[in-house]
Amino acid sequence: MTPTQLCIFVALFPAFLFVFDWLKEFRYRRQNAKNNCKPPVYISDYPFGIRSVLKIDRAHKRNEFYSFTREMIDLVGKKTFRHQTVGGVPVMTIDPENVKAILATQFKEFDLGGRHSEFQPLMGDGIFTLSGDGWHHSRTLLRPQFTNEQVSRLHDIEQHTQTLLTIFKEQSAQGKPFDCQPYFFKLTLDTATEFLFGESTDTLSLGRKADARLAKSEEFAEAFNTGQTWLLYRAIAQSLHSFVTSKEYKSCTKICHDFVDHYVYRALETAQKRDADEKDVDAERYIFLDQLTKETRDPILMRDQALNILLAGRDTTAGLLSFTISLLVRHKEVWKKLREAVLADFGETTDNISFQTLKRCEYLKHVINETLRLYPIVPVNARRANCNTTLPRGGGPDEMDPIYIEKGTNVQYCTYALQRNKEFWGEDSDEFRPERWMEGKKVIPWTYIPFNGGPRICLGQQFALTEASYVLVRIVQTFSDVNSTSDVVGSPIKQYATLTSSVAGGAPVVFKE
Repeated sequence: MTPTQLCIFVALFPAFLFVFDWLKEFRYRRQNAKNNCKPPVYISDYPFGIRSVLKIDRAHKRNEFYSFTREMIDLVGKKTFRHQTVGGVPVMTIDPENVKAILATQFKEFDLGGRHSEFQPLMGDGIFTLSGDGWHHSRTLLRPQFTNEQVSRLHDIEQHTQTLLTIFKEQSAQGKPFDCQPYFFKLTLDTATEFLFGESTDTLSLGRKADARLAKSEEFAEAFNTGQTWLLYRAIAQSLHSFVTSKEYKSCTKICHDFVDHYVYRALETAQKRDADEKDVDAERYIFLDQLTKETRDPILMRDQALNILLAGRDTTAGLLSFTISLLVRHKEVWKKLREAVLADFGETTDNISFQTLKRCEYLKHVINETLRLYPIVPVNARRANCNTTLPRGGGPDEMDPIYIEKGTNVQYCTYALQRNKEFWGEDSDEFRPERWMEGKKVIPWTYIPFNGGPRICLGQQFALTEASYVLVRIVQTFSDVNSTSDVVGSPIKQYATLTSSVAGGAPVVFKE
């Protein structure tokens, strides 16, 4: 190419992009008209949506990714719109009717899109990465493992909670705030691995007793955290995710797989013994992998499902506990009311704590509901249209007309913005006020979805809520007060984004017995 030709190309390239974009938009509008739809607002971002990616990157580095997404929605002033990104032109919506359509009434018309290929190297073919028949098979495989009988076993949670409370007492005795969030992640990793593998990683005991096994547990926990960060980057890259990789990511993947494989093959050996003896080995004790061998003997499938469940089992509960304590230290009146309710319902021992009594403690439920409303653990999610279809709202000036969705379009929904929308939740929607759940106001359907909804609603919802409720009750029973520095109490809570959300900068507190 000669210098002159290069200059002409450079000069004409922006015009080519403009014409190409205009033609795509013209075609989209024709399809809307053809299907009795009206197009939603379109937010362009030349060139190729690069500016959007840079803004997202800056927001992520400031731990403001979710608030940035909400601000973008507020700035547009619409509940549904199309916006240009590097990976295409997705639809963003916080309209509950559209969310219901994606997750429930038009469930079969949407799948996870590129999530499988984005997450597959680490997470494999599990319930959170598969769509269609593969997902249905996983769901059928796992549903029996999450009966009320299994999730209501509190004894295993108690022994790890006792270690947690001991650590909190020791740390608080030093008289200055300590970050409780890492201990919540260790606690939930320990309880999740005991449920899954029959043997806890005991990461809460790291530094408290010498054990070579604990070093492996710590290595796994760190690799799992780092691997999730890489999965987020791959998800943001969308169609370009195959370029988002590194030696670090591959190393983390191998560490995680090797760690879980150890327990998978142990479960398979147990299954062989069970077959030979024609009776359950250790039948009085529930172990997820042992039960899974009654459904499959495929070690890769077992590993993939275990990793998928571990992701949800650890991060959901740990994030919920961290956000709850962070809110309680900023709202001492809520801590006081919660403690009064807990002591009235349960006293100061574990004797009266059960799956049933936890569900009956109303103010405890309100505190957890309000925490999940403000800080959903998965604040942004998406589905991809697997056929040409429509969504019920978003078109026209009043957004009441249906919109056309072309096959392959990503439809994003921001739970964080949906659950803070003032139209749905009132002018005080950004305030932590558990009492709103006591006022008898009916929650508008599909405006509160911390565990998603429809056929893919979280299987482990009761597991997470039961564990979080139990641990919170034990903390409130044990400690009369919780404090932090004025800087922490006076500052807003920020969210660190990986695949799930946690408290950015940690949750520094000091407890008083």
